[in-house]
Amino acid sequence: MDSHSSHAKSERSTDATTQFLTFTLQEEEYALDILKVQEIKGLTKITPIPNAPGYIRGVMNLRGTVVPVIDLRVRFNTLSSESQHLAVIIVVNVAQRIVGLMVDTVSDVLRFDHSEIEAAPDLGRSVDTTFIAGMAKTGDKLVMVLDIDKLLIGDELPGASEAA
Repeated sequence: MDSHSSHAKSERSTDATTQFLTFTLQEEEYALDILKVQEIKGLTKITPIPNAPGYIRGVMNLRGTVVPVIDLRVRFNTLSSESQHLAVIIVVNVAQRIVGLMVDTVSDVLRFDHSEIEAAPDLGRSVDTTFIAGMAKTGDKLVMVLDIDKLLIGDELPGASEAA
């Protein structure tokens, strides 16, 4: 083995950075692991599901696959579902399920070192922060890093389909 390939291996093993897709809800910035993102879509026709929780907007047809769509503004209690302007849907693949996340805008792809992500604040039992992986600083802003698995695993989603 030459010195170049052993150097490349050591760089990979010490690389503690992860890329995150950032998006906004009510001017607040959030991030999720980019490896969970399948694609980003403009707002499309969503078919409502009767008796679904308010944060589940319904389902959409994604190239023949029925995909549930969660409005994160409603899920996080940041805005009513009625206030819908230029929304974007981030299609994620979590635990072999494909789910659409409705957000206000997609911002950027950022790389954070794991040491730059601070623990989620303890807000007591009255505030559920289990889906917050931590907080990262970018410039003078804080970005809430989401654990999308914890956010979606507990949800019973109508029309949730397995990944192809």
